Amino acid sequence: MTDLEGKVAVVTGAASGIGAATARIFAQRGAHVVVADIDEQRGREVAAELGSRAIYLHTDVREEADVAAAVARAVERFGRLDCMVNNAGRVGAWTFLEDTSVEEWEDGFAVLARSAFLGTKHAARVMRDQGSGSIVNVSSVAGVRTGFGPHPYSAAKAAVLQLTRTAAVELAEFRIRVNALIPGGVATRIVGHGAGLEDEALDRSVDAVRRSLTKFQPIPRAGEPEDLAHAAAFLASDDSEFVTGQTLGVDGGLALGKKWPSNYREQAQAASTRVMVEDG
Repeated sequence: MTDLEGKVAVVTGAASGIGAATARIFAQRGAHVVVADIDEQRGREVAAELGSRAIYLHTDVREEADVAAAVARAVERFGRLDCMVNNAGRVGAWTFLEDTSVEEWEDGFAVLARSAFLGTKHAARVMRDQGSGSIVNVSSVAGVRTGFGPHPYSAAKAAVLQLTRTAAVELAEFRIRVNALIPGGVATRIVGHGAGLEDEALDRSVDAVRRSLTKFQPIPRAGEPEDLAHAAAFLASDDSEFVTGQTLGVDGGLALGKKWPSNYREQAQAASTRVMVEDG
């Protein structure tokens, strides 16, 4: 098991989904965590569950002052900052280009890309003085393949990947590592949000999403928040101290392409027979 004993992390979007699972796994492995989110109720519940190893801080990741405050709070309360997990996100509306408003585009980039920039900027400021640190940006398969998210979401998630690479090069001399996770189809509340469900229906939607994703990815099950949390813990740990500027796909193979049908041999044989007949 990856050891995080004595490390301190800020996790944004930590009130639910991937962020909450990451906060829990980090705490279980010995880290102290700032649970940063705008969802007061769920954020406080996650922090309370983790006891003395966690505190909650209301954090709007679109606002530089809030992100800077989360980093400062980690140092003030726990004495240092070893890992920044830039996870907060939202999917947004699925629209054609002509129906996508400038406001939707701007807000998508603010929540998804600006937040990663702000988290990286303010975490790096502390980590430089320490001479070490790990920044983990959560992107998406939509950032590397088309068709898995709306235009603003996909473009912003791709921007996160390039920021990861450029920041990794700049910060390497300070022994600050910057890497990205690429989730595939994960059973979380954010998927329900993207489908336009109201808050009271979101918890029920997670199980429905989990069932629907069973046949969506080459590995025949839905991604779970814990899958990403375990990967984030590896990137936060000393086990990955020579890993930087990388994108780690935790997607059940989704980014590799369309999975083969169970009867692919029969389909291939039938296609070959048709070609021979047509050429004959």
